[in-house]
Amino acid sequence: MTIDATDRKIIAATASGLPITAAPYAEVAGWLGLTEAEVIARMAAMQAAGIIRRVALAPNHYALGLAANGMSVWDIDDAAALELGPKVGALPFVSHCYLRPRALPDWPYNLFAMLHGTTRTEVEAKRAEVAALLGTAVRGHDILYSTRILKKTGMRLTGEG
Repeated sequence: MTIDATDRKIIAATASGLPITAAPYAEVAGWLGLTEAEVIARMAAMQAAGIIRRVALAPNHYALGLAANGMSVWDIDDAAALELGPKVGALPFVSHCYLRPRALPDWPYNLFAMLHGTTRTEVEAKRAEVAALLGTAVRGHDILYSTRILKKTGMRLTGEG
């Protein structure tokens, strides 16, 4: 599927979230001069094509009291990472999970999982759960704790392209 100018306008109009109203798709349609049915159909088509991953709430974990946030990093065999990464990503306390290339010799880690908790002690317990799940595949690991928010927005489309 190729998106057109109207799809781009819908994405741009909803990138910060849907309006909190009784009829959010109708409101977006009004902004763009479309019908509610057209906005819904186009968003459904973009979701089916994988252009939009999902339409969901994005709670602010800090506002929920989850102020201890750590990016856990793991050095595991790449073949094992392909099998185990999705299992780590499915854990309820993992918000992001990525497989990345190593930057040897200084950075041996290839699996990254963002862990959230109310305290560092809680996050460390969750890190222990990840370690148990990964088992003997782990060759090394660390955790990088957030100290402040520098940016807190999703992806934004800019320009044409």
